[in-house]
Amino acid sequence: MQHGKYRFIVGFLALPLGLYALFVIWPFIQSIYYSFTDWTGLSPEFKMVGFDNYNRMLDDEIFWKSLQHSLLFALLLPVVTIGLALFFAFMINVGGRKRKNGPVISGVRGSSFYKIVYFFPQVLSIAIVALLFAFAYNPDSGAINSVLRGIGLDDVQPLWLGDPDLALWAVMAVLVWSTVGFFVVLFSAGMASIPAEMYEAALLDGANRVTTFFRVTLPLLWDTVQSGWVYMGILALGAESFAVVQIMTTGPGGPDYSTTVMVLYVYQKAFRDGQAAYATTIGVALLVVTLAFAAVVMRLGRRERLEY
Repeated sequence: MQHGKYRFIVGFLALPLGLYALFVIWPFIQSIYYSFTDWTGLSPEFKMVGFDNYNRMLDDEIFWKSLQHSLLFALLLPVVTIGLALFFAFMINVGGRKRKNGPVISGVRGSSFYKIVYFFPQVLSIAIVALLFAFAYNPDSGAINSVLRGIGLDDVQPLWLGDPDLALWAVMAVLVWSTVGFFVVLFSAGMASIPAEMYEAALLDGANRVTTFFRVTLPLLWDTVQSGWVYMGILALGAESFAVVQIMTTGPGGPDYSTTVMVLYVYQKAFRDGQAAYATTIGVALLVVTLAFAAVVMRLGRRERLEY
C-alpha cells in the first residue's frame, strides 16, 4: 500500500495546486510588484518608484478613514451577525418548550417557517438587497420614514444615508440583515448533529436555556462558530461591503467619505482615477488587514476540541 504513495499524492495535487498558484497566488505577487511602480492601469509603460506609493498612502487622510470604517465592519459585523444567528438557531432547534406527546428537545413553534424567513435574504443577490434598502432609506418617500410618519413620529425623519453620522450604521444594518440567515442555517446544521441525550441530561440536572446554550451548545459548536467568524469578517472587509456601499451611498462612499471602505477606495483609485499602482498599494494593505484579522480570530478562538 505504501508503494508509489507519493507519486499518487503528487498526481492528485499537482493540477489543483497549479491552478491555485496561477489564479490566486500569482495575482497577489503581481499586485505587490505593481505597488512599487507608477502604473496607471492603462499604459503598458511604467517605472519603479520604490516606496512612494506607501508613503503617499500613510499621508492619505481618506485612506485612514476607509481603514477605520473597514476595521469597524470587521469588528462589529461578525459580533452582531454571529450573535443573532446563534440565538435564532438555538431557538429554532433547541429553545422550544416541551409539548405533550412531543420530543423533549425541540424548537419553538413554527420553527420550520422561521427557517424559511431567515434564509430568504440569501435568495436575493446583494445588489438587489442594496437597491431595495436604498429605496427604503429614502428620507422623503422611503418605507422606513413612511412608517414613522404613519405611527405619528413626524418629527423623527432621519436622512439615513444622507446623514454622515447615520450612513455607516445604516449600511451595516443591511449587511447584518442580508447575511444572518446563512449563519442561522449553518449553525442549525451543527446543532442538529449534537446528540439529544446531552440536552436531556442537562435538563435533568436543572439547566435552563441560558445554561444549556453556554455549557452544551456553544462549546460543541465552537469550531463552526470560529469558521463563521472568519468568513463573516472576510465578507465585511471584501465584496459584501463594497457592493452595499457602492450601490446605496452617495458618491459613492459619502456623504463626506463617511461610508468609504478600503475595498471601495481600491476600486475608485483604479477605475475612476486611473491610479492602478496606488490602488494595488491600498489592496496590499487590505490583504494585510484581512490576514491579521483571520490570524487574531484563529489565535484567540483556539481551544481544546470537544468530541461527542
